[in-house]
Amino acid sequence: MNGGAREGTTLARDIAQHVNEKLRAKADILICPPFINMEGVQFECEEAEIAVGAQDCSDQDNGAYTGQISAGMLAEAQCEYVILGHSERRAYQNESDDLVARKAVKAHENDLVTIICVGESEAERDAGQEEDIVGKQLEASVPACATAENTVIAYEPVWAIGTGKTASTDDIRAMHAFIRAQLQKRFEDGGKFRILYGGSVKPGNASEIFAVPNVNGALVGGASLKADDFLEIIRAA
Repeated sequence: MNGGAREGTTLARDIAQHVNEKLRAKADILICPPFINMEGVQFECEEAEIAVGAQDCSDQDNGAYTGQISAGMLAEAQCEYVILGHSERRAYQNESDDLVARKAVKAHENDLVTIICVGESEAERDAGQEEDIVGKQLEASVPACATAENTVIAYEPVWAIGTGKTASTDDIRAMHAFIRAQLQKRFEDGGKFRILYGGSVKPGNASEIFAVPNVNGALVGGASLKADDFLEIIRAA
């Protein structure tokens, strides 16, 4: 929840003007602004062929759900992706795995690609429960209709979001391998799902993180609010 419509549009323009064919050929680039910024961001990103997504959607099609935005509305607004189950929504809006899965079903019905977030808290990792927690989230948050084409998984260790802490490459390697194995057990195309790492990714550590097996990209937080930093991460990818 950063920036008004003018600030969001300016940020998108500053990013888009430095995205060339070479970058587009090697990385899929996506910006997920607040809803109110979407139209301006889409305008700036269209020529640069940068995809635009939303930060959430409803599990309902339409009706008396004040304050919510449906997957159908997003699709009509030419939105391509939607982030679901982000740790902040799980924490502050008490979103359950089941709710995330229901939202994902609605998103897929409207041809949106879902980015489904999973991750453990610091207390859960300290207790050695990280695989139990992430495994349960994967099982219950990712619906049966998920495929490598319509679903991306984002691993975000909650203790490394906005804290400046970053999981070690060994931590990332182990968890991404675990997530890959769980996807392969459940889905025929589980080996093709893209798995993003999200947890204080910045220009200084992006290359090292992207070199880890089963890391197929990043879910970028604070560093995306600075065009130069975000562009450096794209170049690292």
